[in-house]
Amino acid sequence: MATTSGATTDLPDDYRPWPALWAMVIGFFMILVDNTIVSVATPAISTDLDADVNSVIWVTSAYLLAYAVPLLVTGRLGDRFGPKNVYLFGLTIFTLASLWCGLTGSIEMLIIARVVQGIGASLITPQTMAVITRTFPAAKRGSAMALWGATAGVATLVGPILGGVLVDSLGWEWIFFINVPVGVIGFVLAWRLVPTLPTHTHDFDWLGVALSGIGVFLVVFGIQEGEKYDWGQISGIISVPLLIALGVAVFAAFVWWQGRIRREPLVPLGLFRDRNFSLGNGGIAMVSLAITAMALPFQFYAQGARGWSPTEAALLMAPMAVVLMVLSPFVGKLVDRVHPRNITLVGFGTAAVSMSWLALIISPDTPVWQMLLPMALFGVSNACMWAPLGATATRNLPMSSAGSGAGVYNTTRQIGAVLGSAAVAALIQARLTANGLGASSDSLQTSGSRMPAQVQGPFSDAMAQSLVLPVIAFTVGFVLVLFFAKPSHAGHGGAAPVAAEPVPVAE
Repeated sequence: MATTSGATTDLPDDYRPWPALWAMVIGFFMILVDNTIVSVATPAISTDLDADVNSVIWVTSAYLLAYAVPLLVTGRLGDRFGPKNVYLFGLTIFTLASLWCGLTGSIEMLIIARVVQGIGASLITPQTMAVITRTFPAAKRGSAMALWGATAGVATLVGPILGGVLVDSLGWEWIFFINVPVGVIGFVLAWRLVPTLPTHTHDFDWLGVALSGIGVFLVVFGIQEGEKYDWGQISGIISVPLLIALGVAVFAAFVWWQGRIRREPLVPLGLFRDRNFSLGNGGIAMVSLAITAMALPFQFYAQGARGWSPTEAALLMAPMAVVLMVLSPFVGKLVDRVHPRNITLVGFGTAAVSMSWLALIISPDTPVWQMLLPMALFGVSNACMWAPLGATATRNLPMSSAGSGAGVYNTTRQIGAVLGSAAVAALIQARLTANGLGASSDSLQTSGSRMPAQVQGPFSDAMAQSLVLPVIAFTVGFVLVLFFAKPSHAGHGGAAPVAAEPVPVAE
């Protein structure tokens, strides 16, 4: 299928891209729900598989790590083999790995299955974003990106609620089993509705893949395991600070290599010459870090200190979902008309306020209605962050780099989530210890079983103090989006090319 001359997409002008996008949104929604659905099931998994805090959080961290690292390649795979083919392959892996997760009987095997599931998710995500970039004209991309962003936001909120219902009624295994029929439906719809787009020949920088993967893993492992080893020696000369420093050094080597490679870098550094692409990447990293870091301590508090069931705990997030769904269509229309700085400042500002508010009021006897108010405000935040950040960051991407640009953006988003999971694991353990509690599985009461009265106060304080991490992340995001530039709808792909130097593409 050839691109029409002068068109701003890879398809003829009379093509209607919405059916294909809706088909892919099903798979995208499923993997994003999986990002958050595990948080509400974490206490049940910990109890059933006899895992401590650090081990059970690896169920989330391992998935996010396996999701993040391959994204730099999977975006290119979409360019090379077509986003439709890569999407379908990834959806198959994800669906089968979900079945494996539900059937496992040990925490170690569950972590391994989650790694495979994360690899499948990494194949899916860049393709949804690339299809938007390649089938929607830039001037209309805001509405499509609003759907993409709303899907991400709604999934973040629906995941815990759905997880609560499944854990209460059928058991934690069903948060994974539910993916199987959804995956089959998503596969059939994508097979029929997603177009076969032109491919672009790419080289693959496997040294870059190795450097980025090793660097991120060492940093994440060091941060998450730091509290366990008292931030000191692990074995012999190996220590937590050494692992983190080595990870930073390896990642710095990765960036240096990307600037040196002549043929086709894994991360085209020229993309970051566009201010909005750079700031959008930083902003989405802060969003993912903060939301991941917020979900775990909040669920531990609700199910442990308050003794609520997973469903009851998850329903506290219902105001977020309602507000988000009401506001998303309006925000989507504004994305193409209003300076992106105005919308995203509202998003990050209200997010920082809502998390601070929640941290201040959490206690063993806080009235439910008081927690619903900051949650509703957080719905405003999500509506004003996901879609505007995605649309602004990707508006200037040239067609031939749609996959790699989407891969970079989604890698940044997932690395933020990985770091959020690792950092909040360390912070939770540190605050539990500081408040006179251990970080063993005994601290995580089974849902519906409220912990002893003498423990409720210190445990609630520890979870409230852990919410300082998302507050800091949202504040950093607020500062970043202050520098957004107003995008132009003219030029290549609907806007000026993002790179000052052309991104090399082998045709």
